[in-house]
Amino acid sequence: MIAGTTLAEVATRVGGKVVGDPATPLTGITHDSRLVAPGWLFVAVRGARTDGHHFVGRAVESGAAAVCVEEGPGVSVPAVVVPDTRRAMGPAAAAVYGDPADHLTLIGITGTNGKTTVVHLLESIADAAGLRPGLLGTVAARINGVEAAIERTTPEATDFQRLLRDMVDARVELAAVEVSSHALSLSRVDATLFSVAAFTNLTQDHLDFHGTMEEYYRAKASFFVEDRAERAVIWMDDPAGRRLAAETSLPVTTVGASPGHDVWAEDVRLDLRSSSFTLAGDGSRLPTRLPLAGDFNVANALIAAACAASAGIGWEPIVAGLEAVDQIPGRFEFVDVGGDAGVVVDYAHTPDGVAAVIRAARDIVGRGRIIVVVGAGGDRDKAKRPLMGAAAAEADVAIITSDNPRSEDPAAIIGDVLTGAGGGPARIVPEADRRSAIGVAITEAEAGDLVLILGKGHEQGQEFADGIVPFDDRLVAREEASDR
Repeated sequence: MIAGTTLAEVATRVGGKVVGDPATPLTGITHDSRLVAPGWLFVAVRGARTDGHHFVGRAVESGAAAVCVEEGPGVSVPAVVVPDTRRAMGPAAAAVYGDPADHLTLIGITGTNGKTTVVHLLESIADAAGLRPGLLGTVAARINGVEAAIERTTPEATDFQRLLRDMVDARVELAAVEVSSHALSLSRVDATLFSVAAFTNLTQDHLDFHGTMEEYYRAKASFFVEDRAERAVIWMDDPAGRRLAAETSLPVTTVGASPGHDVWAEDVRLDLRSSSFTLAGDGSRLPTRLPLAGDFNVANALIAAACAASAGIGWEPIVAGLEAVDQIPGRFEFVDVGGDAGVVVDYAHTPDGVAAVIRAARDIVGRGRIIVVVGAGGDRDKAKRPLMGAAAAEADVAIITSDNPRSEDPAAIIGDVLTGAGGGPARIVPEADRRSAIGVAITEAEAGDLVLILGKGHEQGQEFADGIVPFDDRLVAREEASDR
């Protein structure tokens, strides 16, 4: 890894005061005292559960060359003192790792739904265009096709800048990154200028963190400013997208499902495993067959295409990349369980996401029934639970079950979901055990029906108060089908 700077340079970037030798060399940076290596800067961050200042001594014992703190260090190594270490992390990490974003075409995707699919599509487009790709997202992180480990959709600033540095060192040319509202609010992408910032949509989620939809919108909108991005791509078939396009000062490429935008689709045709459409933009009309199902994936493809075009990639490699993308784990993923009914696993975990998947399924199955298995997560926004029930009730059969109950009583969560599930056409079936719920759905399904198992997607565990139990909806669906 090519990296390194001095404590003085870090202090200049973060507006801090140096205590000790300003010429102290720094070769790495972390906010986790367990990961400190000799020569690194340790940033003591105050979190919701722990305060990094309590671990300064441990970091020094592990070889930290210096620390970044909010108060006098009282330790044997130099320090930079700042008012807010969380806000200092991004600029400090960018300095230590040599401003890696400056050496990449960096595309960031924000929005409630669709981020994961868009970054995977961009990875495929970059590869088709002959560019070395990088990807950071919920499902995976890859550096020129090689897997990398991350803990969050958008890693903390120290890890984020290190991963960007790793990409630069691997000669990555275009990197696609999911940028969550948490990341924007918690300064994880500060001191990073994106070539393109893209917006997918805004629907109710994360209100346990943001409090209101207005604050959630403002977190997303904070990405579309001149010190964070050079230009914007915005999905206009969403009220928040139209508001954002009117409010941002960035140059905007507009995207929508119909003419009247800079990029749109014509002649859309859908089936269970793919979508066909004509990609329209800049006077071009290119037939495209996307190996992903659902009208929402057509929207994701249009956003990815607009991002790639904004980054200077031609339309022919854009189409080639869209057509070559692999199935994205847990995103409207068809699961072959045998028999005449179809099974799809999807990560949809918001009311709008559930509704969109059910609508897409209607377009695909025609006269067949939609059988949905869905729940809601514990220790998260309780206000969306009845809305999840209302969305699920638009299916023909809705089996309400556990998602990740975490510290809450699964039965109580299901009860909250059921309060909204009475107004639709679906027959409602409560079943707390998720495996049993999937089994009930597969047993219920007949030829021509489609089973939608929603909420967990690619996840391979179910979170309870006493720990995580191995659980993969795709594997369980196959097992339950084989037992019947």
